[in-house]
Amino acid sequence: MVRSLVDLLSQHAAHQPDRTAYRYLATGDHDGEIQEISYGRLVERSRAVAAWLQERGLAGTRAMLLYPPGLDFICGYLGCLSAGVVAVPGVPPQGRAQNHRALTRMKRLIADADAKVILGGREVITALSGLAEHLPELADITCVATEDIPDEMAGSWREPELDADSVAFLQYTSGSTSAPRGVMVTHGNLLDNERVITERMGHTPDVIAERGHEMFVSWLPVYHDMGLIGPVLNTVYLGVTATLFSPLHFLQRPERWLNAISHYRPHTSGGPNFAYELCLKHATPALLDGLDLSSWKVAFNGAEPVRAATLRRFTDTFAPAGFRRESLYPCYGLAEATLMVTGSTVHTPPTLLQAPENRPARRPVRRRGRQLRPTGARGHGRHRRPRTARGAARGADRRDLGAQR
Repeated sequence: MVRSLVDLLSQHAAHQPDRTAYRYLATGDHDGEIQEISYGRLVERSRAVAAWLQERGLAGTRAMLLYPPGLDFICGYLGCLSAGVVAVPGVPPQGRAQNHRALTRMKRLIADADAKVILGGREVITALSGLAEHLPELADITCVATEDIPDEMAGSWREPELDADSVAFLQYTSGSTSAPRGVMVTHGNLLDNERVITERMGHTPDVIAERGHEMFVSWLPVYHDMGLIGPVLNTVYLGVTATLFSPLHFLQRPERWLNAISHYRPHTSGGPNFAYELCLKHATPALLDGLDLSSWKVAFNGAEPVRAATLRRFTDTFAPAGFRRESLYPCYGLAEATLMVTGSTVHTPPTLLQAPENRPARRPVRRRGRQLRPTGARGHGRHRRPRTARGAARGADRRDLGAQR
């Protein structure tokens, strides 16, 4: 019986050790430097990190993850899960010594998460040593660059005792409606949400085989739930291949996203509404002539308001490059639900509803038992699933990981 993503990772490494799990476009371009990691190598690195944590008696504690974009974060994250350590993804502090807001957020994260160790890249760990004046809290926390953990450590890895209610990681909310809160996501939460993503986005065995296991392209930040639980962890769940690159490289040249989709031909890729708007601003005739977006079957759009005008313009602009309206996939999620709450139906165009002008919309719309409001209306939603994540990790909940839901 599969109890966690750790079990699935081990299965994939045993059955397809040479298959590429992730490729990382170091420059953001598919014709630039490319770093790849196979499932065999991924399980070796994650177990080496896990063994290092286990040898120091850190199982059951919390580890903050501070990595720049790249493959090391994934090894560190899966290393925590493989050790029974609760992962706490965060934003690395490089270049932020004078950024008061970033330092304040990191102070709060350190205090709230109660982390005993910080895992990161060499540059990040070096940068932390220069922040002692601004972050005295670091004095009581062990910091390690996971690149320096030798592969040989994997041989001393011990399989952790995990079940559905074991906490896998703390996912901090966006802070869009209140101060960011750490939500305790269990291994059961993760498996359930990965199942929902797989079913709702049509990631069937037949589709995976047709694509040669090329399923994702993503530039989304991995410390955010959409980027982590979507493209990164659904890849491990399915045993497929994902192409990743830095959010900064996307922002510098949004066409990199479309070029990567055209080159690697994934089934699924997406981002917030603003990402589609940035692509529209850079949609030159020369770009359109060089693109083939016909493979893009799920273009998910979430994490901020989905604009009907953006959906229409994106379809009209990129139709000459093979993009289909049926690929548009508006969705809604939140950290408290692990990630996905609801989404469109794959291969079906999104339904757009117009709110009456100059007055509040009053006509509710029901779809599959859920009551939705027309476009332009505001209101509250209620969501319940068997694996909705636990409450925020503050106060007594922070000290008691076994607190009942």
